[in-house]
Amino acid sequence: MPSRNVVVTGASGYMGSRLIPLLLARGHRVRGVVRDGSQGKLPSGCEAIVANVLDGDTWGPRLHPADTLVHLVGVPHPSPAKARQFVEIDLRSVKEAARVAANAGIGHFVYVSVAHPAPAMKAYIEVRTACEEVIRDTGLNATILRPWYVLGPGHRWPLALIPFYKLAELIPATAGGARRLGLVRLGQMTAALTHAVEHPAEGFKVVEVPAIREAARMLQSPLGAFPPGR
Repeated sequence: MPSRNVVVTGASGYMGSRLIPLLLARGHRVRGVVRDGSQGKLPSGCEAIVANVLDGDTWGPRLHPADTLVHLVGVPHPSPAKARQFVEIDLRSVKEAARVAANAGIGHFVYVSVAHPAPAMKAYIEVRTACEEVIRDTGLNATILRPWYVLGPGHRWPLALIPFYKLAELIPATAGGARRLGLVRLGQMTAALTHAVEHPAEGFKVVEVPAIREAARMLQSPLGAFPPGR
């Protein structure tokens, strides 16, 4: 598996801070886009690109020699009350990231969207769907991962719903939706992101929850667990 040169936005956040050590352990070079003052939050071994992620001109010229951009910027703990923030942060950051990635000739754009359609979080889904279209319109090779909810530290309340998911998966009328809107664990998500980095898409690829789980299983299997070059 060839080593990748990866830039991660949202590098010090919930998902980025767990993804970067995994990428580094597998032999990839990783740089993280962070605002000034957050350099110390980056995992050891990750180089900092100090910039305003909402202004691509502050970090786009520094993408080279990256071949992969993983975009993880987003409003934490989404809720209907944050609809305006979704537009001002999530959508704006994707527009800037896609623009600078296209200008820099980035070979692969990786983005975490959200599973849809769904009966809740209408504003969040609308913005994330718009983000997907922005990326598609650039013509970049892109992998779009669509989890519904990522379980991890501070994000565990949906564990109580697992019995209802199991029941829904047994009923033909609800099985498809239950699988598509299933829960994934943070370790599965970071493994699936790593798998996406190591297996760049050709064109526009969407990875739903069942495929996220499968990609994580493949990466975590004995054959996939070794760093590149081993």
